[in-house]
Amino acid sequence: MAGNSSALTQFKNQVGIKFQLYNSLFTSLPFHRIEKTGILLSLLLSNCEDGYRKKMSPVEIIEEFFNKHTSYTKQEEKLDLLFRFVQYVERQVVLFDALEDAAFKSVNDMGGPGTLKNLESDVIQFHKEEELKEKLRDFEIRLVLTAHPTQFYPGAVLGIINDLSKAITDNSANQINMYLQQLGKTPFFKKQKPTPYDEAVSLIWYLENVFYPAAGKILSVMKSNFPECVSPSNPIIKMGFWPGGDRDGNPYVRTETTLKVADALRGGIIKCYYVDVRRLKRRLTFKGVDVPLAELENKLYNNIFIPDSKTELSKEEILNTLNQIRETLIYQHNGLFLGQVDSLISKVEVFGLHFASLDVRQDSSVHGKVLDEISQKSEAIPNDYNKLSAAEKIKVLGSIKNCVDPAILSDAIYQDTLQVMAAIKNIQQFNGQEGCDRYIISQCNSALNAMEVYGLFLLSGWKPGELNVDIVPLFETVDDLRKAANVMAELYELPSYRDHLRRRRNRQTIMLGFSDGTKDGGYLMANWSIFKAKEELTAISKKYNIDVVFFDGRGGPPARGGGKTHKFYASLGKNIANKEIQLTIQGQTVSSNFGIVDSAQFNIEQLVNAGISNDLFSSRNITMEKDEEALLEELSEKGFESYVELKNHPNFLEYLGHASPLRFYAETNIGSRPAKRGSSSRISLKDLRAIPFVGAWSQLKQNVTGYYGVGTALHSMDEKGRWNEVKDLYENSTFFKTLIDNCEMAMKKCFFPMTEFLSKHPVYGEIWNKIYNEFQLTQKYIFKLSGNNELMANYPVEQLSVQMRERIVLPLTTIQQYAITKVREMEEHFSQPPIKETFEKLVMRCSFGIINAGRNSA
Repeated sequence: MAGNSSALTQFKNQVGIKFQLYNSLFTSLPFHRIEKTGILLSLLLSNCEDGYRKKMSPVEIIEEFFNKHTSYTKQEEKLDLLFRFVQYVERQVVLFDALEDAAFKSVNDMGGPGTLKNLESDVIQFHKEEELKEKLRDFEIRLVLTAHPTQFYPGAVLGIINDLSKAITDNSANQINMYLQQLGKTPFFKKQKPTPYDEAVSLIWYLENVFYPAAGKILSVMKSNFPECVSPSNPIIKMGFWPGGDRDGNPYVRTETTLKVADALRGGIIKCYYVDVRRLKRRLTFKGVDVPLAELENKLYNNIFIPDSKTELSKEEILNTLNQIRETLIYQHNGLFLGQVDSLISKVEVFGLHFASLDVRQDSSVHGKVLDEISQKSEAIPNDYNKLSAAEKIKVLGSIKNCVDPAILSDAIYQDTLQVMAAIKNIQQFNGQEGCDRYIISQCNSALNAMEVYGLFLLSGWKPGELNVDIVPLFETVDDLRKAANVMAELYELPSYRDHLRRRRNRQTIMLGFSDGTKDGGYLMANWSIFKAKEELTAISKKYNIDVVFFDGRGGPPARGGGKTHKFYASLGKNIANKEIQLTIQGQTVSSNFGIVDSAQFNIEQLVNAGISNDLFSSRNITMEKDEEALLEELSEKGFESYVELKNHPNFLEYLGHASPLRFYAETNIGSRPAKRGSSSRISLKDLRAIPFVGAWSQLKQNVTGYYGVGTALHSMDEKGRWNEVKDLYENSTFFKTLIDNCEMAMKKCFFPMTEFLSKHPVYGEIWNKIYNEFQLTQKYIFKLSGNNELMANYPVEQLSVQMRERIVLPLTTIQQYAITKVREMEEHFSQPPIKETFEKLVMRCSFGIINAGRNSA
């Protein structure tokens, strides 16, 4: 606890106090009416806090504010001030982000638990050098950056946050003032939706400026501390990439997009190498090293700057040159500047010429439709294909001999499906095989779904003996997760698929989706279902001598598999495969956990340590004992019943649409992908994507998907006199404790007084009260479990950060609810005044600051 106390003091000094100090600079910036805006905003904040204590509604609070503190009478004047408040708070959130980034090294123990330094000391103390060497032969971390629309900062603002945090670290008042002025002039709202390529370019910025130096540092440290353990063929860290490859539900991703993004990734990493080689040239000015370095510089230059001169440069060629230089330095120049050469070698080993592996993803239903049409227009598969049984179809797909011209297909998406499979060869030619070697199947619920992709690869021109692409099924819903082991057993039995796996080193990657699982089954059931699926998939894969690798589709908040991720991996026993840790890093999580080199290095080290320590130092052969598993299953079933009862309430989705900004999500222009699957104008829970679903609850400050059903489940055990069993599970199972910790984080970001006016609503009052009562019940039992009387009490720094962020955006959430109510009133009176559109825009504009302040809200 002493460490917590010291970190808390640092946080208060370097974030809390500095926020007040720099926040006061906003009012002195040379912008129109900014001083008045700042003063009035502080009065509105005070009004909100007092008003909610008096059980006032957002509309009453805003109207009282205008009456007490302004002389405005016209609606236009009032709206103008509210928009200025939104802009001001957005910039306060940016300042807070930059302060937290600047304080990261002071607040977090960079050599403490979970770091590489800590791992080194444990390995030496317990004489685990040999075990570490064995583990690192094939262990790796794969972080996959996705284009999921939860990042509300445009690229320019992300750059300002980065520069502002550096200026704060350097204590440069002049620079800070200039960046705050730049922030005041920089727009936050994107007038147009980004293209998939725009999304890729935004994330490549992180690869170049954060992951490139951070991963290089980590690998250099590993090689320095454990020189015998790290092999050049397995550099431990790998990056993955979805923008431009993920076409599931995104009709704007085409083969030309995929090729363009692959080219941008290649260009990005060569540019990084070029800059490093230029730096090296200034140091390596002596005989034997200057000429090969100049030749390498020239090749890199030609690959970046000379049009159409994409030479056949390879990762191996770059490494051979650098290793030759290394040898010369050691034997002829006393190892002078060897560290800088080693650092670049480490980076080349990690990033190759691909920078990040581009994954392709598509929904299983698309593959079935493509094959049905091919059967009608080509002799490559039988004309009666769509009438065959699943087993007969699988037989056909495993023995395809001919390829098909995509031009015979009527739909552009169907054509793209075959075209992108053929294009993977092109990407591998220039970016290396790792450039694109996985195809992910969304909504995979049968062995046939996997074999459809295998057959389509053959139809696109690949030969069975050369198909060096992993076929990755994605299981998401509770029902699909339950059936996953049987699906994989059937797949492992198929001769054609087993041949394919043999060529892929008998390794099968399986993706598990947290987001849709939570939307489908609630918090406890989703996490339990994924845990059980991993356990069963590990066992079935072992039976068939297949090395299974789990790829976790995790989002930002606990409701989508986020939160204290590394603790989940550290909690797993040997009954769950952990050769690799693979997970998606989505939207906000990229900037909040990996936004600067220090935080990226720290969080990657936490994952590396969790995966290695789990094998080396854990005596657990299983994650939980049988009786503990049975108890958690019972809790999950109870939580599931409670959540499904809420979800099946006839007004459930209507309530969310009525009270939250759900229907405005598509207008925020933060992502290229539509907010829901399908083209129907009516929103259904099945079609609604998990991100807007979870994000809407987050902005409503009710976070249903992060705790609903937990209180009911715990209460049921208490009623049965089994509380001591639950208490023992909490104290002995890191897995269960982490579930509860994450639940607390979701609850800490709730604020029911804001929507309490709905408690007496004739239609939605019942749902509001159900949710509020479940929140209260969950909080009561969490306090009983933890012995604390505050949520997140075990994490005081994060607790204070959440409190401060929630207070900063309280005026925004209040303004948003005020605007939603006004829009609703106009619609209920069938009124369409021109000002309605302005209120709708105000709802949408508030989303930016609210979500950004949450850091992992969507």
